[in-house]
Amino acid sequence: MPILTRVITVAERVVGVTTASAHCDVPCGVYDPAQARIEAESVMKIQEKYQDSDDEVFRQRCVLIKEQRADLVKHHLWVLWTDYFKEEHLQKWPNLHDLFWKATKLAGESKKSQDPAQGQQLLDAIEQIADIFWESKGEKRKAA
Repeated sequence: MPILTRVITVAERVVGVTTASAHCDVPCGVYDPAQARIEAESVMKIQEKYQDSDDEVFRQRCVLIKEQRADLVKHHLWVLWTDYFKEEHLQKWPNLHDLFWKATKLAGESKKSQDPAQGQQLLDAIEQIADIFWESKGEKRKAA
């Protein structure tokens, strides 16, 4: 056993250590669907800017940035799905799995679409998830 491990073990015995537990990796308060919503808003705004421009170089840049933002939407949704939501949430909201599946699929479709209406569909799906998220926490929804 390395010396540092021994020192820590002795210190824990002397001081007394209480083991904490939580349903997630860190205490609650770090999860928020707003992260996915903000990136989805960027996706939709970029789709609008793409439509408004005739500059092909600008449009190519729009596509690149939009694809990055759509990936971030998927990332933030999956963090919520895999780290926050638990079995008891599925029991209370049986459509939750389907909502996440549709939202992540819409984020993937955003990478291929330049239509702001598609971006709005993504935002709408995230709003449904956000409604359930805030209800699950028993808190009022934070202002967008």
